[in-house]
Amino acid sequence: MTGNIHDIRIAIIGLGYVGLPLARMFSTKFPTIGYDKNRTRVASLAAGHDATLEVDDRRLQEAISRHGLVCTSDIRDIKDCNFYIVAVPTPVDINHNPDLTPLIEASRDIGTVIGKGDIVVYESTVYPGVTEEECIPRIEEVSGLKLNVDFHAGYSPERVNPGDKEHTVENIQKITSGSTPEAADLIDRVYNEVLENGTYKASSIKVAEAAKVIENSQRDINIAFVNELSKIFTIMGIDTLEVLDAAATKWNFIKMNPGLVGGHCISVDPYYLAQCALRHGYNPEIILAGRRVNDGMGAYVADQTIKLMLKKGIQVLKSKIIIMGFTFKENCPDVRNTKIIDIYRTLSEYNVDLTVYDPWASVKVVKEVYGIDIVNELPEEKFDAAIVAVAHRQFRRHEVDMDALLNPVHVIYDVKGILPREIIDGRL
Repeated sequence: MTGNIHDIRIAIIGLGYVGLPLARMFSTKFPTIGYDKNRTRVASLAAGHDATLEVDDRRLQEAISRHGLVCTSDIRDIKDCNFYIVAVPTPVDINHNPDLTPLIEASRDIGTVIGKGDIVVYESTVYPGVTEEECIPRIEEVSGLKLNVDFHAGYSPERVNPGDKEHTVENIQKITSGSTPEAADLIDRVYNEVLENGTYKASSIKVAEAAKVIENSQRDINIAFVNELSKIFTIMGIDTLEVLDAAATKWNFIKMNPGLVGGHCISVDPYYLAQCALRHGYNPEIILAGRRVNDGMGAYVADQTIKLMLKKGIQVLKSKIIIMGFTFKENCPDVRNTKIIDIYRTLSEYNVDLTVYDPWASVKVVKEVYGIDIVNELPEEKFDAAIVAVAHRQFRRHEVDMDALLNPVHVIYDVKGILPREIIDGRL
């Protein structure tokens, strides 16, 4: 393990929402190579364009031309690096069980290039124990090297919030850890070279892993609570957002709004924590209860919309309904684990004519991943109901003329609470 920080040569494995911002950031201080198996993705990045919009084209092109960032899909190109950072996805399967396949494959790939004295740091979200019990053995198996003898490891959990231009990787505080005190110190020093707000050095890799997996689990449970409140208050005829505004006047009330919980973090991490608990013989009741509530909100929104249409005497069969927004959150093209698909599928059971409009989402990606057609431009037709599902800035700024979009008798269901209360029929 090199003690000279100026000898560090970094390789980022995985150039998605997490890996690319890391690669751009580290390239400002260290020789950096980004590796991804997706050749199309690499070609686009090498040409200076990031389809995820996490790194704007100007900064990406500057990283390539000025700082020497290299993007490649050839694993041999990172063989001369000595500090490997893994930032690949950690999804769940159809049964909500953690799928470590990308992580294990990345570990095996590193095993083919890692050398003595090198360091590998994992950023992918996992449950406690995965780095040392699942990933490192794959590196050892392929490379023939031994942890803490021939190479060292660490864990520094990602904290990327897609679409958030305020809390970027440079200006957040990051957790670091290492397989030995010396490795932890060096890893911490490397990250501090590029971070504006420094690091928090955890006492062990498992502590760092556990800290990450509870961050989003806590948020998931809190949102599940207000989602359940929304269901209760809707039955009672009380406006949930007004209740939350009133309660928030108390100094220690934690205000969160109800909503759909999708994406690659909040809707996934609790399953990793639950799986870890079950492996140790504990049944995590609150965590899984929160997941059940949040996973059912898409269908709930669809059913509420249909009820409102029936109350207004709108014929549901063959009616025209537009869903405004498909990405899992506002102002970004990310459609991973979007819960809007649950709204779509539930409404489809009513035999309605559905249109999905999203100015941010890729028509091609949505078709490939979800098998449905969406549009990026508003169609010139009238609808019986509109569900404002995502708080894109176009919708917040009221750039869509709802009067021109809808029939005289119509329903507007505002999932995000962004439209004037007087024009909507229902909201969470």
